[in-house]
Amino acid sequence: MKQSNTAARLLLCGAALVLTSPNTALADVLVDNVVGITPDGHGGVERFEGFLVGTDGRIKQVFRKGEKRPKKVEYQVDGKGRTLVPGMIDAHGHVMATGFARMTLDLSAARTLDEALSRVAAWSAAHPDAPWILGHGWNQAQWGLDRMPTAAELDQVTGGKPAWLTRVDGHAGWANSAALAAAGVNAATPDPAGGQIVRVEGSTAPAGVLVDAATDLVDKRRPKPRAEDSDTAFGEAQLQFLAAGVTTIADMGTTMEDWQTFRRSADRGEMRMRIVAYAGGIDAMTLIGGPGPTPWLYDDRLRLNGVKLYLDGALGSRGAWLKAPYADDAKTRGLPQMSGTQLSNLMSRAAMDGFQVAVHAIGDQANATVLDSIEELSQTYKGDRRWRIEHAQIVDPADIPRFSRNGVVASMQPQHQASDRVMAEARLGPQRLAGAYAWKSIANAGARLACGSDTPVEPARPFEGIAVAISRTGPDGQPTGGWQPREALSREAALGAYTTGAAYSLFAEDRLGRIAKGMRADFLFVDADPMTASPEQLRATRVLETWIGGKLAWSAAQDGGKAGVRR
Repeated sequence: MKQSNTAARLLLCGAALVLTSPNTALADVLVDNVVGITPDGHGGVERFEGFLVGTDGRIKQVFRKGEKRPKKVEYQVDGKGRTLVPGMIDAHGHVMATGFARMTLDLSAARTLDEALSRVAAWSAAHPDAPWILGHGWNQAQWGLDRMPTAAELDQVTGGKPAWLTRVDGHAGWANSAALAAAGVNAATPDPAGGQIVRVEGSTAPAGVLVDAATDLVDKRRPKPRAEDSDTAFGEAQLQFLAAGVTTIADMGTTMEDWQTFRRSADRGEMRMRIVAYAGGIDAMTLIGGPGPTPWLYDDRLRLNGVKLYLDGALGSRGAWLKAPYADDAKTRGLPQMSGTQLSNLMSRAAMDGFQVAVHAIGDQANATVLDSIEELSQTYKGDRRWRIEHAQIVDPADIPRFSRNGVVASMQPQHQASDRVMAEARLGPQRLAGAYAWKSIANAGARLACGSDTPVEPARPFEGIAVAISRTGPDGQPTGGWQPREALSREAALGAYTTGAAYSLFAEDRLGRIAKGMRADFLFVDADPMTASPEQLRATRVLETWIGGKLAWSAAQDGGKAGVRR
C-alpha cells in the first residue's frame, strides 16, 4: 500500500491548533458566554452559561445564569453566545478501518453495478503501482441486484491485477479471479465454519464473493500495511473524528498492530482524541492486556477495556443468525460463527481476568444466544460486568425483557436503521419487524443504551445519528412519520446515548459524557441546539470547534474543510 502524505499534513495542521501538548499543564481556563447544554446524568438535560477548567483538564465549576465567575483567570474563552455540548462518544467504531477507508477505493457512493465497475477501473488506472486493488463500501442491495456481484464482472476492469473489495458491512468481500487464485480458492475449497463461498449457480466454482469467516481466505493473502501506512491511516481517522465532534470512540476489534499504532501516536504527542479499545478476540486481548484491562494511559487518552467477539454476520449479506429462515432466501438462517457453548467459554475466559465482554449479535437467534450466555455466566461472575451486546439489530420481542437482567448494555447504531430499512423488510418480511432496531423498547426494558456509528460502515456523524434516533427517517425524510415510529427516542435520550450512556458502556462515566464538576473538559461548539433543531437541521449540524481536556483540538475556521467528514 502506498503511503499518502495527506494525513501527515492534516495531522500537523490539527496539531498546530492545540494550545499545548497533551502532557503540558494549562492555566485555569474560563469558558463563558455560551448556550450550554449537557445531560444531567438522570435522563434529562441541564442548561448553563460557562464553566472553569483546571490545570488538569477537568471541570472545576459550572456556572448557570446569574452565578458569579472568578474575578481573575489566566485564560478566558468567549463563547460568543454559541451552542456548547459535551464531546460526542461513539460507542462502536473501527478506528483503523476508518482511516484506511480514506486511503483506498471507496464504492459507497456507487448506485449501480456499472458505476462501481467504472470506479474500480478509474482507481486502477490512477494507481498503476499498487500490487492489489483494495477497496470497500459496495452494497448490492443499493444497486437493486437480487444477487451478489461476480469475479467475472470484476475481471473486466482489473486487468489481471488481484482485487479485493469489502462489502459496506465488512462481512463479505468481492474478489476477482486473480485474488481467488492468489488465495487458492477454487471449486474444491470447502466453506469454512461460519463462512460461505458463494458459488456459480449449478457448480461448485467460486463466483467471487466470500461471506463472514470465508473472507479470511483472501484477507490473509492481500498485502499488509506497513507501520507508516498505519500511522497515516490513524492520522486520517483522527481528524475525521475531530471534525465530526467525536472526542472518544470505542474501537471494536483492536489488533496488536492497531494498539501499537495508537501508542506511537501518543508517544509523539499526536493523539488528541480518546480511544477505548476492545481487542479483536482472546489472543489479541492477552497480547495487549496480559493479566487484565490496562489502566488509562496518556492522560486518559487510551485504554484497553475488554474483548470483542463475533457470534454472527450481517443482515445485508444474510450472515445474521435468525430464528427462522430468511424471508427472501428460505435455504438459510444465517452464519453463526460459533455455538452457544463456545461463546460462553470465550466469554468466561475474558471475564475471569476482569475484561469487559462485547459480543456482536445482529440476528434474533444470535441475540437470544448471547442473552443465554450472559444469564449463565452471571451466576459465576458477580459484580458490575456491563456485558455488551453490539448492534442488537433484530431481537425477538419475547427476548426484549431479558435485556433488563444482569446489567446488559445495548450498543446500537441508529444510522443503520435509516440505511437498512428497505433491505431489512426484504430479509425478514413484514411479520418479523417488531423487534427490529428497537431502541426505545430495549431501553425501556432496562438495558443501558449506548449509541455509535460502526464507522466506516456508517460515517461517524453523531448529530446525524441523533436525527435518526428521534425521527426514524433517512436523509430524504422518508418514510413520512418515521419507520416504526414507536421506537423513536426522545431528544434527551438520544443525546444521552451518545454521551452519558456511551460513557457508562466504557466504564468512563466518572470522567466523560457531561459538563459537570470533576469531568474531563471535552466539549464542542456547534451551530445548532440539539434540543430544538429539526431532524434536517441536526443532520446539517456543523461542528465549529472540538476541545479535549480543555485544549483546542480542532477548529473548522483553521482547518478550512480539509478534514471534512466524507462517507
